[in-house]
Amino acid sequence: MGCFNVTTNTNGVPYLSTTGVTATEESVNFSLGFRSIQPVGYITIRIANAIPSDTTETLPVNITLNGTTRALTLFNGTPVTVADLTGTGVILVFNDRFNGILQMMSVPVATA
Repeated sequence: MGCFNVTTNTNGVPYLSTTGVTATEESVNFSLGFRSIQPVGYITIRIANAIPSDTTETLPVNITLNGTTRALTLFNGTPVTVADLTGTGVILVFNDRFNGILQMMSVPVATA
C-alpha cells in the first residue's frame, strides 16, 4: 500500500473518508486505507459507505487505520454498533494507538 496525502482542517485534524465497508457475522469493518496518521489525536471520519441495511444492528464496528483493525468504542468502552451508525455522515474520533483507544466523540444520530 502506498502513502497518501491527508487532508486536515486549520487545526491539523485529519479528515479521512472510508474506502469500503465489510460486514461479517461477527463485526462490521470500515476501511480508511493506509495513511500516515499520528499515533495520538483526533480524526474526522466521513462514513461514505453505508452499512448494508440487512446487517444485524448489534454487531460491533471496527476501523482499519494504518493497516491495523481496532474496535470503535463509546466513552465508557462500550462498542459502537451498527445501530449507532446508520446511513452516511461524519463522525469525530479520538485515536490513541499507545493505549488502544479508538473512541467516537460525536453523537452520530439525533435522539428523540
